[in-house]
Amino acid sequence: MIDTHAHVHDAKFDDDREAMLARARAAGVDRIVTVGCDLADSERALQCARTYGLQASLGIHPHEAIDAPERIDEAFDRLFDPAVHVAVGEIGLDYYYDHSPRDVQRRVLREQLAYAKRRRLPTIFHQRDAFEDFVAALRESYDPVLRGVVHCFTGDATQARLLVGEFGLRLGIGGVLTFKSAEPLREAVRAVGIDALVLETDCPYLAPVPMRGQRNEPAFVRHTAERLAAVLSLPLATVLARTDETAEALFSAS
Repeated sequence: MIDTHAHVHDAKFDDDREAMLARARAAGVDRIVTVGCDLADSERALQCARTYGLQASLGIHPHEAIDAPERIDEAFDRLFDPAVHVAVGEIGLDYYYDHSPRDVQRRVLREQLAYAKRRRLPTIFHQRDAFEDFVAALRESYDPVLRGVVHCFTGDATQARLLVGEFGLRLGIGGVLTFKSAEPLREAVRAVGIDALVLETDCPYLAPVPMRGQRNEPAFVRHTAERLAAVLSLPLATVLARTDETAEALFSAS
């Protein structure tokens, strides 16, 4: 299994990171992308990936857009390591919290999309309560040739079809799929099918049932995979093989 979106460099894992990663390996997780959310966090992700043989992304989350440097490209260039970095992310728009002004979020998203194009890297997107502006930004600045994933997708079937059909994006499916209230998401998953999906945890957040309420970790991705298999009426082995294949293609060299 591949956990395409984790934060294993997070301080919540400082006391047991090696044991947590050992549990992931024992559960069958053989690849983890640990995802940066600002410059300092991206540097921690990079160092964690180097230390433990993981992969990483670098990016500025929309919450942190207000503190983005004047020259994002130069700041990213100082961190970029082609041996470790497989994506730019997580980047996007979040109008639910509005921690950064919306115009600033949109500008920072555009600049990071430009960086992804220059480096020919796929993108890891975050979108919450900003769907129309997010789609507008994609139409303006996103290059589908470079591939991308909308992580922690929780939208409906119409949104899923648009993102997959118009932009060729993949949808990151995590623990929310297992929640009782997530029937619209399960309908969306059925609408686009297995080949549009990858597995993720977003750990330490959003642990799946039956681990809900605990600190999430990569080993728990199996619970999401099992629920996805049930939702799509597919064998678990098929779900694991197809999502792994999609993740490999998503994060392979351009």
